[in-house]
Amino acid sequence: MYPQSSQKRSWTFANEAQLHAFRVEQNTKYIEEHRSEAPSQDNLENYFLTPAEESLLLKQYEIYLVEFCRRFEPTMPKCVIGTAFHYFKRFYLNNTPMDYHPKEILATCVFVACKVEEFNVSINQFVNNIKGDRNKATDIVLSNELLLIGQLNYYLTIHNPFRPIEGFLIDIKTRSNMQNPERLRPQIDSFIDSTFFTDACLLHTPSQIGLAAVLHAASKEQENLDSYVTDLLFVSAREKLPGLIDAVRKIRMLVKNYQQPDREKVKAIEKKLDKCRNQNNNPDSELYKERLRRLYTDEDDLPAEDGSFHIADVSSDASAMNISQ
Repeated sequence: MYPQSSQKRSWTFANEAQLHAFRVEQNTKYIEEHRSEAPSQDNLENYFLTPAEESLLLKQYEIYLVEFCRRFEPTMPKCVIGTAFHYFKRFYLNNTPMDYHPKEILATCVFVACKVEEFNVSINQFVNNIKGDRNKATDIVLSNELLLIGQLNYYLTIHNPFRPIEGFLIDIKTRSNMQNPERLRPQIDSFIDSTFFTDACLLHTPSQIGLAAVLHAASKEQENLDSYVTDLLFVSAREKLPGLIDAVRKIRMLVKNYQQPDREKVKAIEKKLDKCRNQNNNPDSELYKERLRRLYTDEDDLPAEDGSFHIADVSSDASAMNISQ
């Protein structure tokens, strides 16, 4: 149950300002640790990503996440997509894209979500949905899996809004006068898809998000469910009604205010990221390959330094692991 869950206890936050503070902290920490790598100490913003640039970049990769999941074969359940979004957003509260490229973390989030939601696909099936070097993709996903789980504090159970939505629809059919509540589903699904691109899942409960979706869909269908909420749903808990109304309003504003990232700006940010990212976590760097080599090989068995052994011997071609096309 959500009220006793780790999601409520550890991964639901007070407001957007708190989330922003976490992200700025990670950005500042990375720059302080890597500032010596900048060509000039006077204009660090010209070399490292700013928090605003990181936000724009992550917005674009959230779009890629949805696109990847929608074209996935076999067809991916909605709960897997919702859970993957939770993981992706949680990870980047504690990390910066300069440390871990979102392209690689995105794929790992989806893979772990498949496992947790019992959508049974093997690693081979999974990487068959990734264009490019699939051996490299396998290495990246598996090597990041434990990293991701650790950064989530091993809290993997996610409460999505889909179950509350079903409960609301059943209740509306049973106790309200609305004709054919099933016609709300397309608008509900569209609204929930839109919430994935916001921080709603880090700020509000699944039932609040679900109710916001139902009320939004009802308004689009020229239906009014105000009396259902006030006279039926909260008839015995009217003291909670103001808080619920405020939460629903905030969720709908988050969706309304969302703006898709400018693709040209994102391209410029990605070029900047290529220069300032942590090479220890870059699969195309020799530092990364050496780290993997030592991770998978006993020290006594390490081969001579002749480049003859590689976990993933790939070119630096950026298309080697491509989930955005």
